[in-house]
Amino acid sequence: MDSTGSETDGSRGAFVMDSTVPGAAPRGFDAFRRGWQTQIGDVFMVPTFNPATIADFRLKGRVARVHDAAIGNLHGASATRTTDTPGGVEDLVRMYVVRRGAWTLGRPHDRGEHTVSAGQFLLRHFERQYPFETAPHTTAQFLFLPSAMLRPLLGNRIITGPADSAEVRLLTAHTNMIHATTTELGPAGVHAAHSALIELAKAVAVRRFDDVEPQLAPALSRAAKDLVDSHLADPELSPTMLARELNVSVRTLQRAFATVGESVTAYIRHRRLEEARLALTASSGRWSVSELAAHWQFADSSHFIRTFKKHYGQTPTEYARSVVPKGHGPLVSGPTRPTMRR
Repeated sequence: MDSTGSETDGSRGAFVMDSTVPGAAPRGFDAFRRGWQTQIGDVFMVPTFNPATIADFRLKGRVARVHDAAIGNLHGASATRTTDTPGGVEDLVRMYVVRRGAWTLGRPHDRGEHTVSAGQFLLRHFERQYPFETAPHTTAQFLFLPSAMLRPLLGNRIITGPADSAEVRLLTAHTNMIHATTTELGPAGVHAAHSALIELAKAVAVRRFDDVEPQLAPALSRAAKDLVDSHLADPELSPTMLARELNVSVRTLQRAFATVGESVTAYIRHRRLEEARLALTASSGRWSVSELAAHWQFADSSHFIRTFKKHYGQTPTEYARSVVPKGHGPLVSGPTRPTMRR
C-alpha cells in the first residue's frame, strides 16, 4: 500500500493499495483499514466486514478525501460482504457507479435492498450505514458527499440510471482528475475541486429529474414547498427563484407540481393568503388590510381583497369580523408583525 496526503492543512488525503498480488491478501484488509483511518479519517466510517471477507481481502484501488467528501476507484478480485448488524448513524449522500460485476445494498430480501448492476449508477441519501456485498471481480467508483447541499434535491428517493450518461461521465472524469492531482493541489485548488464535485453531483441528480422520473416529483415538490415556507415574505419568491435554488429548470419544477394537481404560483399565493388569514385574528395584535397586503407581497390592497374574497368567500374585513368575538374591536394596526406558521 502507498499512502499519500497533505500534512499542512488536513483538507485532503489519499492512499492506493493492491492486495491482489500473490501473498498480499492475508494483510490486505489491515492495509486498507490503516490507509482509510490515517488518510480518509473518522468522518467516513470503515464498514464492519464479515470474517470471510477479511480473510480473503483482495482489493486494488485508490481512495481520496477532499474536505468533507471521499471518492474511490476500486476493483475487488474477491467477493466482499459486511456483517448484517445494524449500521451506525450517518448523514451522507452516497453514489455508486458500477463498471463490472454488481454492488448490492441492504440485507437479502429486505424491502430496501437494491443492486447496482454493471453499467448503472445509484445516488441516494443515507441516514445510517447499510450492509452491502459485492460480487467477485466488481469494478466500481464510489462517492461519499455531504448531504446539506444535495439532500433537498434527493429527499428519500433513490436515483438510478446508466453510467454512460453525459453527466455521470463528466463527474467520474473529475474524480479521476482529483485522484491524479490531490497531493499537488494548494488550498485554492482543493476548494475548487470540492466545489466542482458537488456541482457535478447536483447535475446528475437534476438530469434524472429532467429525464421525466415521475417517482421523483414528490421529493422535488416537497423541497420546493419547504423553500416557499422559509421565503414566504420575500419579494423575490417566484418559480424562477425556486428553480435556481434547487438547481432544476423552471419547466421541471412546474412538471413536479403538476403531478399533484397544482401550480407553483398558485401554491405561493395560497400559502400567503393562509398566513394573512391567520394574521387577521392573531391575539397579539391585528394589522390593517393595506399592511397585510404589503407584507405578503400583493400588488396593492384592492388586489389582496379580491384574491382573498375569491379564495375564502369573504373580504378580509368581513372574515375578521366573523371570527373575532364581539367587543374586541374592528381590524386595526397592531404592534407585532404577522408570523409565519410552518
